[in-house]
Amino acid sequence: MNRVPVRLFAGAADAFGSAETMIDDPGTLGGLIEKLAEGRDPRCGEILEQCSFFVGGEHCTSLDTPLPDESRVDVLPPFAGG
Repeated sequence: MNRVPVRLFAGAADAFGSAETMIDDPGTLGGLIEKLAEGRDPRCGEILEQCSFFVGGEHCTSLDTPLPDESRVDVLPPFAGG
């Protein structure tokens, strides 16, 4: 089984009620996003649409990016400030 650790930051962690989770067999970044939103308040899906994703520390924009076993994914919502 492919288990991918996920760390959520700021507003994403608040929306999901947790700063860390594990997702089983997501396959790709798109699959991971679907599994994160599955069964949750629709607001969580809206938040994910606005987030940036880092796979193994590298910024990732393609939903087709494969997620090897234990490749950590960081979910960062947009930040404001200055």
